[in-house]
Amino acid sequence: MFRKLPRTCLLLFSAALLTGIPAFAQSTDALINALIKKGVLTADEAAQITKEAAKASGTEVTTGSKNLLKLSLSGRFQAQYVGIGTSINGAPNPVSTEHFLLRRMYVGMTAQYGDGFSGVLNYDLANASFDKAFIQWKQSDLFAIDAGFEKAPFGYEELISSGNLRAIERSVITNYIDGTNNGRRLGASSYRTGVFVSGSAEGFFYNLAITNPERNEYSGDGGTNAITVNGLGGVGTTGGATTNAFAYYGTIGYGGKFKGGSYKVAYEGGFLPDQGGPGATIGNEKNIRLSGVYADVTAGPLNIMAEWEQAKDDAGSAAVAGANSSPSGYWIQPAYKITPAWEAVVRYSYVDSDHRGVAISDGIRSAPSGGTMNTLSEWYFGANWYIKGNDVKFQIGYTHGESNDKVTGAAAKAQSDGIRSQMQVNF
Repeated sequence: MFRKLPRTCLLLFSAALLTGIPAFAQSTDALINALIKKGVLTADEAAQITKEAAKASGTEVTTGSKNLLKLSLSGRFQAQYVGIGTSINGAPNPVSTEHFLLRRMYVGMTAQYGDGFSGVLNYDLANASFDKAFIQWKQSDLFAIDAGFEKAPFGYEELISSGNLRAIERSVITNYIDGTNNGRRLGASSYRTGVFVSGSAEGFFYNLAITNPERNEYSGDGGTNAITVNGLGGVGTTGGATTNAFAYYGTIGYGGKFKGGSYKVAYEGGFLPDQGGPGATIGNEKNIRLSGVYADVTAGPLNIMAEWEQAKDDAGSAAVAGANSSPSGYWIQPAYKITPAWEAVVRYSYVDSDHRGVAISDGIRSAPSGGTMNTLSEWYFGANWYIKGNDVKFQIGYTHGESNDKVTGAAAKAQSDGIRSQMQVNF
């Protein structure tokens, strides 16, 4: 059909559609791509049409690249209120947290080129930290390779987009394994710089990564004159005795659909050289090994997610010098859509630090610490109002956490209770 029309007519038609019919704006990219695939337009001609259309509508965007096919902007804004207090048996209670805060203020962009190449950047203005910054080459659904900065493929809950979380914050076991190493948390996954390979076909999927072993996400290079946040340098940190060996991560799984629902199951693992050891002291050939399994099942309005994770930390025990520690834990989260706009959520999560130590504040964000204990659990009860799906969403939840048994010494207990709410806009 298209080849029967003169090229000039097609160019004029495309430009007229782009500039004169705003209601069809979302379909114009598909039209241009179809014309390119059929050989009617070249990439340069398509870019020129798009540029002229944007100029005519007063929304022209210019870049320094003549090869750029598409530039997409994105963002996620989250504002929270937190009111959580902690009580400690036999000791004065710490000051409670009662505060409004900007949880995330993401601004991102994706630059698409031909032949499967693209660049992705996502930055959190609220925390002065990167969320993504990588270059991708995707040849098919079965093979895509990213070079740069993103989350390592370990921890299903950690890898769920913050805009899609049914519970406002992640579970205590996820925070314990993935949060920055503070002498108790491991800092063993989440943000890393390296090479990432992923793909899927007929239900099978995989994610692999070779990265720097350290967890960093902030601006700066970690030098004496660089920006540091919480004592950590940024994604450009130079190598050293504890960071020169590669870390390895991998997830392999399978998913499918059944009448009225879907499922996904996977195994995940990782190896971090020189990142183990007691407290915040790492290196000296003390390693961390990770393993875990997860499942995600949806049946009609019901969704159930669950995950179990374990870490083996060489000489990581705080109770016996030189002894190994194997922290482990799990979370399980049923959610039920009462109506298309309203959802009820319950989650239970648990951490056994195996005498490395864990505080309530390590697992429950914004909660005051109740001292270093051996175990931590949390119940979360929440409701989600999908005003415009995940694009405009309000969430509110109640959290109850308990930490028990000092790592050394007599038995002890602390608990926290409070509420958390969040308003989200996503685009």
